[in-house]
Amino acid sequence: MKRVIILATAAIAVGAVAPAVAADLPARAPAYTKAPAMVQAAYDWSGFYVGINGGGATSKFDWNADGFGDEGSHNATGGTFGGQVGYRWQMSSWVFGLEAQGNWADFSGSNSSLIFANTTNQSKIDSFGLFTGQIGYAVDRALFYVNGGAAVTDNKYTSITTGVGGGIDTATETRWGAALGAGFEYAFAPSWSLGFQYDHLFMGNNDVVSNAGFIADHVKENVDIFTARVNYRFGGPVVARY
Repeated sequence: MKRVIILATAAIAVGAVAPAVAADLPARAPAYTKAPAMVQAAYDWSGFYVGINGGGATSKFDWNADGFGDEGSHNATGGTFGGQVGYRWQMSSWVFGLEAQGNWADFSGSNSSLIFANTTNQSKIDSFGLFTGQIGYAVDRALFYVNGGAAVTDNKYTSITTGVGGGIDTATETRWGAALGAGFEYAFAPSWSLGFQYDHLFMGNNDVVSNAGFIADHVKENVDIFTARVNYRFGGPVVARY
């Protein structure tokens, strides 16, 4: 009987203390709320742009006289300066574009003819233009791309013969060909970007004939151009991406 009374007393004591202990416990923490997703400002390459460029080039000219044979070849090198205008649109990380570029140039070189004595052949590119499409991949403000399309060069050829019966003869032409290249561009400010581009021009093998007739050659031309570029893009600099 004593044991029953003791157990009953203990049960009553526990029941009385439990509410007090519960009152002293800290309040229940509120349910966890997920933090809002971060918004990342990503550069968007879409829009019209204009810019300037400058650099240098080396081109190779092979002269082959009609009916006589190979006169030899030479490299025409020098500097260039010009501008470009284009439009790009971005889809996810892929960037597509169209561009027209026009440059003044001073690429010149010469060699002594392997056939005609006392004769020097000179080649010079006075200007060139590129009309290309672009496919690129953007990593935020960095853009890597390849480009290709049409190319045009304004060329001048000079044949100089010294000695008896010598003289100077010239011929000019506008030559069309193809261009293939690659480039990198980085947006260092909201609308400004700095880039570097390489282009190879496949200009083919054309007949070049002067009015005086001293130049009557098949002339093959290839050009390698290296330029630094600065572009200004019209449009908003960034878009929100979640």
